[in-house]
Amino acid sequence: MGTFIQLVVDGLATGSIYAALALAIVLVNQATGLINFAQGGMAVLSAYIAYAFTRLGLPLILAILIAVVVSFLIGAVIERFLIRRFEGGDPDTAVVVTIGLLALVTGICAVRWGYNNLAFPSLFPLTSVEILGAVVSVRSLATTVTIVAIMVALQVLFLRTKLGLALRAVADNPSSAALSGLPVGRLLMVGWGFAASLGAIAGVLVAPQLTLTPGMLDTALVYALAAVILGGLSSPIGCVVAASAIGVLENLAAVYVPLVGHDLKIAVPFVLIFVILVIRPQGLFGRKVVVRV
Repeated sequence: MGTFIQLVVDGLATGSIYAALALAIVLVNQATGLINFAQGGMAVLSAYIAYAFTRLGLPLILAILIAVVVSFLIGAVIERFLIRRFEGGDPDTAVVVTIGLLALVTGICAVRWGYNNLAFPSLFPLTSVEILGAVVSVRSLATTVTIVAIMVALQVLFLRTKLGLALRAVADNPSSAALSGLPVGRLLMVGWGFAASLGAIAGVLVAPQLTLTPGMLDTALVYALAAVILGGLSSPIGCVVAASAIGVLENLAAVYVPLVGHDLKIAVPFVLIFVILVIRPQGLFGRKVVVRV
């Protein structure tokens, strides 16, 4: 029983990493209608920015706050001068642009800081506590709590605030939103800025656990996209639940399913995606899209 609880706890800690990135992907989609494949690279760039400021002697919390603000500006600039050129056209083209942006951002990080693993300081203590016989890292527990708080904040933003409703309206139908008097361009910039800031938070939360490298979130991005598909593109709660489920199930499958083992546990989210898409294409918590013709 102790082993089972430990696997579940470790899976939830791993799932919080996937959830942090998945939330940023959902935010971009809710604000712009696009899936940003460069989200992982932008989060890594933000973590490097925070790291650079800590090397200048700034306190960690101040360096993170600066990185969040700088990331907001970077996200807004990317939307204004790059993504906007492809908005309103073929969505596949915009997706390819974000993939190219991922390669560009990763290359910039590699050229500036190299490929060596860098130790990123943690906001939380490295001690552990025992819960129901399982050893839980305080850092992992604090990361999970932070992700849940961000999830709640995003849910409130999109469902209970004028800004959130305006962002959703622009993502659903930019033309109608413009006719209603909404500043579509500025809202798209704000959406990308918020997502970049959220990615910055994800980056600085994950970097102490994975060590800082240009490809730090490449694997996590795959799991995050799986969580977004499973949970639903329209649901922050769904993507966090799905990310946690993926982390737990792949851990359990690696130990209790001999056919899977540790080598094939990466296949677990893809099997889940196949099953969910067959049963419920919009995801566990997603909304059905109704198109009037």
